[in-house]
Amino acid sequence: MPRPLTILGLESSCDDTGAAILRGTGAGASILSNVVASQTDLHAAFGGVVPEIAARAHAEKLDLVTEEALAKAGVSLADIDAIAVTAGPGLIGGVLSGVMAAKGLAMGLGKPLIGVNHLAGHALTPVLTDAMRFPYLMLLVSGGHCQFLRVDAPDRFHRLGGTIDDAPGEAFDKVARLLGLPQPGGPSVEAEAGKGDPARFDLPRPLMDRPGCDLSFSGLKTAVLRVRDTLVSAQGGLTEGDRADLCAAFQAAVADVLAGKSARALAAQTGLTGFAVAGGVAANKTLRAQLEQVAGDAGLPFVAPPLALCTDNAAMIAFAGLMAFEAGHRDDMHLSARPRWPLDTAAAPMIGSGKKGAKA
Repeated sequence: MPRPLTILGLESSCDDTGAAILRGTGAGASILSNVVASQTDLHAAFGGVVPEIAARAHAEKLDLVTEEALAKAGVSLADIDAIAVTAGPGLIGGVLSGVMAAKGLAMGLGKPLIGVNHLAGHALTPVLTDAMRFPYLMLLVSGGHCQFLRVDAPDRFHRLGGTIDDAPGEAFDKVARLLGLPQPGGPSVEAEAGKGDPARFDLPRPLMDRPGCDLSFSGLKTAVLRVRDTLVSAQGGLTEGDRADLCAAFQAAVADVLAGKSARALAAQTGLTGFAVAGGVAANKTLRAQLEQVAGDAGLPFVAPPLALCTDNAAMIAFAGLMAFEAGHRDDMHLSARPRWPLDTAAAPMIGSGKKGAKA
């Protein structure tokens, strides 16, 4: 049996600066601390994440959250066996901040360094939280990503489909801006939707008339824009009821699409041990309920990790790093920050690619 390891994880791929201490093995680990410094207030006035502001905030906070994580865990840097860090994908300035901080710690302490794919952190979270066995289906839904993954092992992922344009979280943020709601858009739209009638507006369910598991949310966002403009033109503005009903209709459309595509993905696979969801959008209660029903219809257990481990956090990075460490993976000072880093490298890019590689 491998001996328990103590891993320091660092996460800085978007607008949350995270540090966590994890102890255990790939077969079972405990989170000793999980610290996240949010940047919501810094970006609120801009209606979304500003990459330059995010990168600077990460550089200012990484040492502070690391110090706090160590204190909460009751360990010192000397107790750390390895340092795991998000090396991509994400906003390059933020990823670079984390990678450089991890390199400095690894070099100064003489500890191993492990670069982790942020998406692998999300995809492996059910193993950490619920001891889920391979293989399972993972729906990763967040502000920047949306894809179905068959997870066969800690380093084997097969993408069954994903978004060809906006991620669901991005669509929630844009709809919130269209309707004058505060950021982040997910919680704001969900709160308004709870007061509205989802049947009042007939919004599209994109790509449901086509085979496969690919998704699209850009057209749905545009449909909300058109309904809003029609209402404003006809009555000079939006009432509170209009806004609540539009949010409810939009949320219902997103949930229907994700549930319908999830059913297709599950039907196309055999030998699965369960169906899991992760990412910030997984916090949406309406979506969770429909996905749980889909899993039940397929006769599979449904796993939705706690909210703190669905959104970006360093505990999931530490766990993914722990599993990679046990498999013999090590990085050196040549570890690069990567804005794009698909998990399934054999699959064709969803959106296309350029000099920096495939986008998804």
